[in-house]
Amino acid sequence: MLRFPAWKITSILAMTAFALLLIVPSLLSPDHREALIAHLPKWVPARAIVLGLDLQGGSHVLLEVDSNSVVKTLVDNLRDAVRRVLREEKVAITGGIGVLPRGVQLRIPDPAERARVMPKLQQLAATFGSGITDRASAPAFDVTENDSGLIQFTVTEAGIDSKVRRAVEQSIEVLRRRVDALGTTEPTIQRQGNDRIVVEVPGLQDTSKLKEILGTTAKLEFRLVAEPGADPAETELLDQVDQPGKLPVEKRVMVQGEDLTDAQPGFDSRTQEPIVNFRFNIRGGQRFGEVTSENVGKLFAIVLDGKVISAPRILSPITGGSGQISGHFTVESANNLSILLRAGALPAKLTIVEERTVGPGLGQDSIDAGKRAAYVGAALVAFYMLITYGIFGVFANIALAVHVSFIFAGLVLLGATLTLPGIAGIVLTIGMAVDANVLIYERIREEAHLGRSIISALDAGFKRAFATIVDSNVTMFVAAAILYFLGSGPVRGFAVSMALGILTSIVTAVTMTRMMIALWYRYKRPAKLPI
Repeated sequence: MLRFPAWKITSILAMTAFALLLIVPSLLSPDHREALIAHLPKWVPARAIVLGLDLQGGSHVLLEVDSNSVVKTLVDNLRDAVRRVLREEKVAITGGIGVLPRGVQLRIPDPAERARVMPKLQQLAATFGSGITDRASAPAFDVTENDSGLIQFTVTEAGIDSKVRRAVEQSIEVLRRRVDALGTTEPTIQRQGNDRIVVEVPGLQDTSKLKEILGTTAKLEFRLVAEPGADPAETELLDQVDQPGKLPVEKRVMVQGEDLTDAQPGFDSRTQEPIVNFRFNIRGGQRFGEVTSENVGKLFAIVLDGKVISAPRILSPITGGSGQISGHFTVESANNLSILLRAGALPAKLTIVEERTVGPGLGQDSIDAGKRAAYVGAALVAFYMLITYGIFGVFANIALAVHVSFIFAGLVLLGATLTLPGIAGIVLTIGMAVDANVLIYERIREEAHLGRSIISALDAGFKRAFATIVDSNVTMFVAAAILYFLGSGPVRGFAVSMALGILTSIVTAVTMTRMMIALWYRYKRPAKLPI
């Protein structure tokens, strides 16, 4: 027990020094923190502990995926895919492709042509439905036909539910890129239920800009303006942003915004008005070049979320894979549009169900209350250990301080967010860490009462209490893991801090306390135990 090699002592002291180095930036003001980080080696993860929404204030928004928009997008895409198959197979239909609330229909009166194209349409439905539902037994579309040649595609409930789930998953990634572009720190974006998303942005008090960024679908499309005499079934009237009235636009999308690779705000060199410069990927650039080459002299509508931003005339082919969007923007609106286009379009419309703002004053009150609880709890525990165990209590209190520093250092390394429940978890682990020392000391006391020598009692106390300490901590760690994987939000914050506390308490209560007692005995050589 007293054989504590120098390398172990050095390792423990180095770990303690490194932990203190990690938590120092969190104790400094932002200016002093930046100065410290500038002088530290790059390999040191010097950053402040991220405070949660309940500690520093911020914005909380609950969004819901609009299932109606999901169905509409699905039906529109299906209509375009059916039209492409009919064009490739050169099949004539009667009355065009009709759009239903939850599907499309068409009529092919010729039985021979219907028999020839029907396998292709059924294959299209199966292929188009792949990825929409995860269950092979639950198709995304029902395809029916009757003797008069009427063919109907209908979206199933399973298809809608699965598409909504996928829309939520995609929306979370898009929203994360958008919020990160605002320059915020450690936002929390996670699913709630089947069709809702929770967005929490600590430190952001202005919810208006956040709502604008989150609520805009940012679905960008490039379509040709319909010419006089165009088929009404293939055109639609869209509102214009910069002028009153509606503009007839072809339903067929020539180029989609998903092919954009970059979008940056800028100024028109001639008018000095704010614009948005964009650039396509290879596929989008080729398609954009083909469309502008084949339609010189026609109006090309730039449609954002179902509204025409502008409709310039194609004066010459644009083959460079880049262009610009103008539409009487302000500097702020051009910058916001650039953020939205870079992050990508949402797969479905999101509706704001709930919003609230936590003020920094309320967050500071929570911090102060958490500090008071931590200070009072630590002081009472330290006082009890000192009164009950004397010098051994001092060792336990030193190990307790290192234990807390290890927890905060772990939060820094993991980049975890500290919340008010997280502080509660830390306070709980303080008691758990001391409990391990109590088990050891009481075991040592029992061994000494049995007539063992000091060295034998110390050695037996640590060895025989260790199994009990591990058993109790493993049980608590399993509970923390269950809370983390099954919980969400503040519950997970509590679980993270408690799990870190459990791991560090074993190190500090057993290894560090044993080291201090060994060094104490080596230099003091007491005649009897102080407990």
